[in-house]
Amino acid sequence: MPADGAHGSPAPVVFDLDGVLVHTEHLWEESWAAHCAEHGVEWTRADTLRVQGMSSPEWSRDVAGAVHERSGIRVAPAQVLRSCVGHMRAVLLDGRGPLLPGARELVTGTAALTSIGLASSAARAVIDTVLAREGLAELFATTVSSEEVARGKPSPDVYTEALRRLAPPCDGPCPLAVEDSGNGLRAAHAAGLRVVALPNPDYPPGDEALALAEYVASDHAEAAAHLRRALTPDGAPPDDT
Repeated sequence: MPADGAHGSPAPVVFDLDGVLVHTEHLWEESWAAHCAEHGVEWTRADTLRVQGMSSPEWSRDVAGAVHERSGIRVAPAQVLRSCVGHMRAVLLDGRGPLLPGARELVTGTAALTSIGLASSAARAVIDTVLAREGLAELFATTVSSEEVARGKPSPDVYTEALRRLAPPCDGPCPLAVEDSGNGLRAAHAAGLRVVALPNPDYPPGDEALALAEYVASDHAEAAAHLRRALTPDGAPPDDT
């Protein structure tokens, strides 16, 4: 499929953050588990899979609900949010949650071809901390946290808002998304994007979610190669000379 539409611009690409660009999914799980442990409550892998992709207001309510259901202790969602986001910022600034292998090349290579955005379930403070730490902020035309829209993933809101800000022409080529989780794949697909799946091996998406992707990459280099083919006129690889 040619990348250029009537307006001669390649399709924009919208990236997820956690699990696509940075190795942080386990850190979110760690933050939720740590908060629950403060109240003598166990946080399970099933809990993590349930809340993956939720916005911070949504998962903070879920964590607070789990604490109350399992211990009888009432915790304000705002307290959960402060605790968990504070944990994330601290560990990120301490150097944990590095870029995944090939993620920098994936972002810089794609940004050289088209405008890029970010649609993440992470809180705004976490997005800004990661992009500033890695020196990538200036590459993104827009970044959207799901806490800034009505609903988190798997609802399409965060991707719909990213596309609104990127403003691709309505008769241009279909935008693309790169996602790793089942809820992320569902969100991007529901927003009408062509989805490149980059499955997270620690939290693999189900087959029904993977079936929504136009391409399933085994690593970041494969995802980058697919995007180059999709964004280059006539699908030809770019001239590297």
